[in-house]
Amino acid sequence: MPDPRPIICICCSIGRTIGVNEQIVSRCPCSIILVFFVCHQAKVVKKMMYVIVCLVALGASFLTLFSGFGLSTLLMPAFALFFPLEAAIAMTAVVHLANNAFKLALVGRKADKEVLLKFALPGIATAFAGAWLLNYFSGLPAFASYTLGQREFQVTPVKLVIGLLMVGFALLELLPRFEKMAFAKKWLPLGGAVSGFFGGLSGHQGALRSAFLSKAGLEKEAFIATGVVAAFLIDLTRLSVYAGHLGTIGKNADWALVAAAIAAAFAGAFVGSKLLKKVTLRAVQLIVGVMLALIGILLAVGLI
Repeated sequence: MPDPRPIICICCSIGRTIGVNEQIVSRCPCSIILVFFVCHQAKVVKKMMYVIVCLVALGASFLTLFSGFGLSTLLMPAFALFFPLEAAIAMTAVVHLANNAFKLALVGRKADKEVLLKFALPGIATAFAGAWLLNYFSGLPAFASYTLGQREFQVTPVKLVIGLLMVGFALLELLPRFEKMAFAKKWLPLGGAVSGFFGGLSGHQGALRSAFLSKAGLEKEAFIATGVVAAFLIDLTRLSVYAGHLGTIGKNADWALVAAAIAAAFAGAFVGSKLLKKVTLRAVQLIVGVMLALIGILLAVGLI
């Protein structure tokens, strides 16, 4: 008579060998072993995510002292590699706000109040509009899709808009003709409005803010302090708009990672503040600019 016991596959034998529970093995642990493998891979990916985001936060916070790129410009793409875009922007905003609060405590008292009022008040108003527009784009469905291999990719309005903005601001900060771009003091309200709008929409506000404040006749310390206070106020504004959607965004966000990124950003700012000589890292700007443009293109076409 044939053996009445069920035939056990190789995967079952492997399962018993590595100590999988007998009750689970009796059901054929092929899928269980696959789950174990996937879980292990997920842990590796999560560790990589923490390493990448924290290193970017550390380096970006450090580089903001020496290059034209801001913390949001560099950190948002790192978050966007692992999270939905609207969650990535909100998480970046929290890190940016905390980092600006840290700098505000250090230099905020040296801000020029007259320039701040002319620049920041219009920026606060348009930051509301930009943040609202981000939420609006986030709710729109994909308008195109395509297949590469066995995977389907979708092009959504929010990814297209933010991707194109990333490419635009990367070029703005890399091309020589824009490197020394500056505007007369009479354009401060317009500069605040434009900077605030893009700050609310995508977080890209540093380049425009510097371009308009650089001709305001401020001393170096007042220039830095005024920019920090303006950025802090715009961050508060856009987060107040994002807060209405945190019920959705919060489900996709990793707030422990945000806390780790904040600590890394503080460390970067602290190390940078200890350097006495200002250095222009043009080579770093070029490399990072190309990477930002590439990520922006991939985001716009739905590959990220």
